Amino acid sequence: MANDTFDLDCDEDCFTSAPLSRRTFGAASVAAASLAGINAATAQGLDVTETDVEIVTPDGTCDAVYFHPTEGKHPGVLKWTDIMGLRPVFRDMGRRLASQGYSVLVPNPFYRDGPAPLPGPDFNFATDRDVAMKLMGNIAAPGAAERDAQTFVAWLDAQGQVDSNSKMGTTGYCMGGPLTMRTAGLLPDRIGAAGSFHGGGLATDRDNSPHLLIPKMKVHYHIGIADNDDKREPEVKNILRAAFDAANVPATIKVYEGGDHGWCVPSSAVYNEAQAEAAWAALLDTFKAGLA
Repeated sequence: MANDTFDLDCDEDCFTSAPLSRRTFGAASVAAASLAGINAATAQGLDVTETDVEIVTPDGTCDAVYFHPTEGKHPGVLKWTDIMGLRPVFRDMGRRLASQGYSVLVPNPFYRDGPAPLPGPDFNFATDRDVAMKLMGNIAAPGAAERDAQTFVAWLDAQGQVDSNSKMGTTGYCMGGPLTMRTAGLLPDRIGAAGSFHGGGLATDRDNSPHLLIPKMKVHYHIGIADNDDKREPEVKNILRAAFDAANVPATIKVYEGGDHGWCVPSSAVYNEAQAEAAWAALLDTFKAGLA
């Protein structure tokens, strides 16, 4: 990618379409059970309406899915996916969040290359890595994520189920983590709460590192760091902590011990249910604090 792009680091554990090994077969079994749990949890919340939508952006037409409680107006949330894009598991995650009283938009981040699902169910990280790098490169290109964020937030603001008197939230996973920071930094008057989980490239030595946007934010933040990411880059949490403190931006930064990169997403080969539920609770607490 060109020097003026930003980093969207990703770990192989985000990719789950490789031929089944013992590891991925076991993870798939756990994921099936956890998805049932998500649907059961949703059933205990508010009734949710789900609609497939198309959103015109400066760069094309984005396919997305929109969830909202069937009745009333609620704070809007922009949910960024991981590298595997908009797919059934992120629909389940969006539906679950909506059941807690939020109007949630989950866009296909790779719409410039085609409709979801992208990279697609046959994706194999071992052989198709260049495909993923191209997809990530297009959203990491100069201004692309910012144009998307502004368009998606404006779209949410125009929906009758979104409470315009409340600030919005944003959350993201893997490559979606830095996108939450770019959204919060770009739109501080609209984004009041954010959550990043196993996000890559949050704090780098580049002059467009996402953490440099923290002074622009007016947000409550939760940064969930994967255990193995922290072992590889232990300084990141300290850089983030210092930046949030210096800007007086309320933030919790937690390393989820035993939760490796991808641990929050039920279809991930490293899904960790206990730590995923802890991250879910932290996200809801952050949204309650920032979107009240």
